[in-house]
Amino acid sequence: MRMETDLIRFPFLPGFGKMGIIFPDEMATPDGENMESSGKEIMVIHHDEDHDMTTPNGENMVAREDELMETPDTGKLGSPDGHNELALVEVQPNKRRKKKSIVWEHFTIESVSADCRRAYCKQCKQSFAYSTGSKVAGTSHLKRHIAKGTCSALLRGQDKNQMVATYTPPSRGTVSDTPKRRYKTSSSPYVVFDQDRCRQDIARMVIMHDYPLHMVEHPGFVSFVKNLQPRFNMVSFNTVQGDCVGTYLMEKQNLSKFIEAIPGRICLTLDMWSSSRSVGYVFIMGSFIDSEWKLHRRVLNVVMEPYPESPNALSHAVAVCLSDWRLEGKLFSLTFNQTQNEAALDNLRPLIAIKNPLILNGQFLVGSCIAWTLSDIAKDVLESGENTIRKIRDTVKYVTTSDSHEEKFLELKQQLQVPSERNLFLDDQTQWNTTYHMLVAASEMKEVFSCLDTSDPDYREAPSLEDWKLVEILCTYLKLLFDAANILTTTTHPSAITVFHEVWRIHSELARAITNEDPFISSLSKMMLEKFDKYWKDCSIVLAAAVVMDPRFKMKLVEFSFTKVYGEEAPAYIKVVDDGIHELFDEYVALPLPLTPTYAEDGSVDGNMKGEDSQGNLLSDNGFTDFDVYIMETTSQQMKSELDRYLEDSLLPRVQDFDLLGWWKLNKFKYPTLSKMARDILSIPVSTLPPDSVFITRRKKMDQYRSSLRPETVEAMICSKDWMQCGLSEVSNALVRMEY
Repeated sequence: MRMETDLIRFPFLPGFGKMGIIFPDEMATPDGENMESSGKEIMVIHHDEDHDMTTPNGENMVAREDELMETPDTGKLGSPDGHNELALVEVQPNKRRKKKSIVWEHFTIESVSADCRRAYCKQCKQSFAYSTGSKVAGTSHLKRHIAKGTCSALLRGQDKNQMVATYTPPSRGTVSDTPKRRYKTSSSPYVVFDQDRCRQDIARMVIMHDYPLHMVEHPGFVSFVKNLQPRFNMVSFNTVQGDCVGTYLMEKQNLSKFIEAIPGRICLTLDMWSSSRSVGYVFIMGSFIDSEWKLHRRVLNVVMEPYPESPNALSHAVAVCLSDWRLEGKLFSLTFNQTQNEAALDNLRPLIAIKNPLILNGQFLVGSCIAWTLSDIAKDVLESGENTIRKIRDTVKYVTTSDSHEEKFLELKQQLQVPSERNLFLDDQTQWNTTYHMLVAASEMKEVFSCLDTSDPDYREAPSLEDWKLVEILCTYLKLLFDAANILTTTTHPSAITVFHEVWRIHSELARAITNEDPFISSLSKMMLEKFDKYWKDCSIVLAAAVVMDPRFKMKLVEFSFTKVYGEEAPAYIKVVDDGIHELFDEYVALPLPLTPTYAEDGSVDGNMKGEDSQGNLLSDNGFTDFDVYIMETTSQQMKSELDRYLEDSLLPRVQDFDLLGWWKLNKFKYPTLSKMARDILSIPVSTLPPDSVFITRRKKMDQYRSSLRPETVEAMICSKDWMQCGLSEVSNALVRMEY
């Protein structure tokens, strides 16, 4: 069969791709008879990006690529039944168009010979027909290779892919029947749709970003998801709530196994939140050091207490935590908000004594939060100058809330050549550090305010000289508190050692200021010192024990600081610390530990033990258990204890990047019992607040939406977010570094 045509080529037209107009002179019918045309009719052949040849109305002029079969005659294509033949019309545009089909993101074209090119899959390297001479294959067979899951390399990548998408082949139906965009992702474009996986991702998204659970029912979100993936069955509020709780239970199981494996004890912090519904929420966080001597902090429970002011509220929350995580016998210390009443603390001690063996007569069990202590004292300082601070705040407000006033103020500052580089700003009265910075900035520019008083008739009630003098005094004391509290925000996990240094320094400064001739300074110092004394009384033994466990300081820093604080009475207080450390060490010696702890620490030397055992049972218990007992009985009175040997060793240099936990990890064989005591002491948290809440002046409040949820759901959302942020899927890599 022949089809002789005259071909008129046109440049590329929008919507028609490559095209030409063919004037057929004659066409042969299947029985060989000629079928003549009038010569006036024309056929417009549209050649799309997938190489199908169509008329403008979308009807195919040639069979699909997968239905075509090459005939022995070069340049001709025949249908499978061999009856019809069509001349392949080669249409060349004026310039080469970039291939737009998405299959070319996964295939490359390579020349096999001079007139033969094949398409190679980038994933599995399988080759497919593309062109031979002037004959060009389509792309349907390439799409099937990717979209229908026949590519083995792509299937292997689906399990690792985190995004869910599908691919819908292009259809020539109506616009409403076909999506306008193919679904694909950057790393693996064609992924099997998984409804359960989508639900899990929605739950994790809601948890991680604190989205409201009702979001899944919002019309805008429903419409977005339907357009993104029509096959996804939308979930309801109850469904996503259940999915979030399921995620929490899965993450909790992982954390529970991790906590069970820790070799030491665990320390807890308690922080009571208020709510608009008059109920309280106790946030309980656990702090512990693992077998690799890495410090971890995790939110363990969020317990709703209907009567937060009740003396039993804290003890009930602690009992829930101990039972929930099976921590009976593993609790080492509690850190709480200092504002809790004494009755609540009196209820805590007997509860802990029942469920946990006392350490040093319970002196380590209950301690105050240093962040709340500093905030409480800062509030007293600000209240002592309340009227003056209000004047400063109104003065700053006058300047900063008007562009014209601020411009005039800056002009005066430039004329007076005031060297301050600070900017005026209004404080946030819920964060006392912002009030401190506002006062410092205003004090440095008091000369500008004085000139503004004379040049601006609208500026009234300017602070007096007495007011500015009082501001300087307040800033002096607030700076002491700010420097100490700022340490809690600049380190990943502030240590008791750093806090010990700051507390005794502030204590000595206040003790000297009490004798000041200015009655205001003397009275303010006395008030601050009383609260510091209370904190020091509750926590000095804990802080001092942490200092002793640092080989750079040991008892020397305790002796030095106590001399500064107590003067002539220092030796008595130093002896209290020394006796307490030795008593605590004796308790650890009495604990049921292995007879040969040097060789049995956290399973870290199992390989060495097996190696020696294979060479003659040198380290096995056979024959050596009695020998160990003999060594302990005959040398215990003659040899110094680990603690005494440690204290007598020389101090290490005070290098800036000293890794304290790393040092104990290296020396755990030298001090097998003392290292266990150090592990527990160094895990004690000194603050119940996260770094972004160190300067708050009032109890944190649960938002109204979360307060409306079931208590179990609130706990699941808050705890799961904390655990996922720490990366519990790879918990050994989610480490918190302790800085000193």
